[in-house]
Amino acid sequence: MATTYFSKRNLQFLLHEVFKAEELTKYDYFSAHDRDTFNLVLDSATYIADTLMHPYLKEVDKNQPELKNGQVTVHPKIKEYLKAMGDAGLIGAGFSFDHGGQQLPEMISSCVGFILMAANNGMMYTGLTSGAAHLITSFGTPELSEAFVPNMLAGTWQGTMALTEPQAGSSLSDVTTSATPQPDGTYKIKGQKVFISAGDHDAAENIIHLMLARIDGAPKGTKGISLFVVPKYRKDEQGESTAPADRPGNFVDNDVVSTGVYHKMGQKGVPAMHLTMGSNDNTVGYIVGQPHQGLPYMFQMMNEARIGVGMTAAAIATAAYYAALQYAKERPQSRRLNEKNHLYAPQTSIINHPDVRRMLLFQKSVTEGSLSLLIEAARLYDISEVAEGEEKENAFLLLDILMPVAKSYPSEMGVQSVSQSVQTFGGYGYTEDFPVEQLYRDIRITPIYEGTTGIQAQDLLGRKMTMKGGKAPQLLFSEMSKTIAEASTHDDLKPYADKLAAELKRTQDVVMSLMPHAQKGDIERYLSDATLFLELFSIVVIAWQWLKQATVAKQILITQNPQGDDLAFYEGKIHTMKFYFHYEVPKTLGLAVRLKDPEVLTIVSEKELAL
Repeated sequence: MATTYFSKRNLQFLLHEVFKAEELTKYDYFSAHDRDTFNLVLDSATYIADTLMHPYLKEVDKNQPELKNGQVTVHPKIKEYLKAMGDAGLIGAGFSFDHGGQQLPEMISSCVGFILMAANNGMMYTGLTSGAAHLITSFGTPELSEAFVPNMLAGTWQGTMALTEPQAGSSLSDVTTSATPQPDGTYKIKGQKVFISAGDHDAAENIIHLMLARIDGAPKGTKGISLFVVPKYRKDEQGESTAPADRPGNFVDNDVVSTGVYHKMGQKGVPAMHLTMGSNDNTVGYIVGQPHQGLPYMFQMMNEARIGVGMTAAAIATAAYYAALQYAKERPQSRRLNEKNHLYAPQTSIINHPDVRRMLLFQKSVTEGSLSLLIEAARLYDISEVAEGEEKENAFLLLDILMPVAKSYPSEMGVQSVSQSVQTFGGYGYTEDFPVEQLYRDIRITPIYEGTTGIQAQDLLGRKMTMKGGKAPQLLFSEMSKTIAEASTHDDLKPYADKLAAELKRTQDVVMSLMPHAQKGDIERYLSDATLFLELFSIVVIAWQWLKQATVAKQILITQNPQGDDLAFYEGKIHTMKFYFHYEVPKTLGLAVRLKDPEVLTIVSEKELAL
């Protein structure tokens, strides 16, 4: 098994040399930090990843959660991991000091997630808790925060997002879980939720669900959905405790029943639960914020969650890339194609074969391009939270238009990247002797989590490209133009700057060709190939990220004259940028042809056709 699962050098390059994370400390909210505190947090996460996570990658995968007698058991290391994360303050690292956090930027918190998920994404628990707790602190009362958040951030209570229902899937307007008001201000909850990650397990003393439900008499559709805290065990001030003995205080069972645990293709260390609430009419929920505002609250937190999914995908693909890279360096097979005395020459390592090198460069370009975009998105998230006026609005608009790409590109292309990792190993990649078969299974869920690729595509083309008179794409193209201008000052980067400028023009032409359908009100036609538009748009956005990295690397080569490993690192950045532009960017040609093609083949017509 490969011992390297991510590059600390690359993370430092992106954080400090490309995106200059320490510049965030000029904002008052982040002023308690500096580069050293940022690195200390990342070192702390790396220690936990090295000692409690990565050594148990296969073990956690092999020992799936089991539901027996109403209780879900998980691998015992998960409890140690949760405690270590709580003790280190990493679950709530991004929370304010007032809520017991470290007030760290999302730029750093998301990189903590990247490190942990590269080590072992089968231990994907703490990000869920952090997201659920953040909803409570953002929209709940101080009393609600006090009752639930400290134990969640300490790692003793698990948090979940309980959105999906059997009949609704991604269509949250069809949620039917009900909430009946009670005289004491609480609600009785009744319904079912499915695919609830970490929805029940024995590594935490309590499970705190952030659950969408419809108050009796609420309007139909998304406008009638409210958000509730629904714990597995609730505090009962008067009554006796009916919870298990390891739950301190007067806690009673809250009638949240684990009906089933799904057996999944990957991420097997995390139980995905089917939950039933109110079988005995005794599930109590506590409303978060105002009635009928559940979906807006969820969507305000969605950018964080989507950055998290993108980071998970980038992390899994990165771990697979480093496994493949190590194997390619160590595995001798065949000879160089131009080798004279072919039969008598010693075998060469497979990394010297052009096709293997192509696969490795593809993986590197996808993983490091993805990570660059995700750190960019996290930086914009931070600025949109702490800046003011036009700076705040522009950061939010840029984040908004980049979010479908930041979630979907690492996920979709990460799947392809891990597939190429398996291919690099050949037959051995298909066996359990190496980690890539597991990572291939694990990453496949990421294009589905937090809004499928199709949903992200409709969001990009249907909303983000047109809102506020197209201000978001205008801002993005302006940012890209700045990178193009900077890269153009270097003779060897100018051809790539020109290529990116041409791709911007191509993207704009495609949008203009589609716009008449939207203007006529034919939204189905306008969005019929939205996923292909997202693919084209993503290729261009990642090309921008690679040109940005290459420009920084070039500047350092000129001004600092690095030697040895540093020289190889920066030259490797420029080489990978060139690979991306020559191998990946040309894919926009075919996508543009299809997107401008008037022939419609996927919209249901009156004539019934066999599929």
